[in-house]
Amino acid sequence: MATRAKAKKRRPAAKKRSLTEYKRKRDFATTAEPVARRAPRRKQELPIFVVQHHKASHDHHDFRLEHDGVLLSWAVPKHVSTDPTVKRLAVQVEDHPLDYATFQGSIPEGEYGAGTVKTWDIGTYEPEGDFAEGLEKGKLSFVLHGKKLKGDWTLVRMQPRPGERPGKPQWLLMRHHLTK
Repeated sequence: MATRAKAKKRRPAAKKRSLTEYKRKRDFATTAEPVARRAPRRKQELPIFVVQHHKASHDHHDFRLEHDGVLLSWAVPKHVSTDPTVKRLAVQVEDHPLDYATFQGSIPEGEYGAGTVKTWDIGTYEPEGDFAEGLEKGKLSFVLHGKKLKGDWTLVRMQPRPGERPGKPQWLLMRHHLTK
């Protein structure tokens, strides 16, 4: 009886990150936000993260992680918490250009995200494991090296509830307990 050789499990090619949604939502003749363009991959540098305080229709933090030439972005409605016992909802929004990491200012009324944006924290991060695979599977673990945020963090994608309308992916952002 002939045996079949096990087929090697191939991981699909990583989806190229796009700024199409970012561009679609903005009028760059009206807003001072950075124009959407992918940044070239930086060599031998840790990727950056930024947390921006965004006073818009709802006061929140925007949590952003550099990946594949863009900033992956989540809106955190109750602000990022450094308390390891607190899990925060983080709603994934459109990818932003890397230049957005240094954007501060006002987005005019009538524009998407109208309100003020200020940097709350910025630094670098070290992904734990394969970041692209973690993104696909819905669990990202990383170490933040910021001025305010330091240490081990995780983002975990939640499954939609039965009957829930599909929308923006919802994640939980949490800090790991400190170990001695």
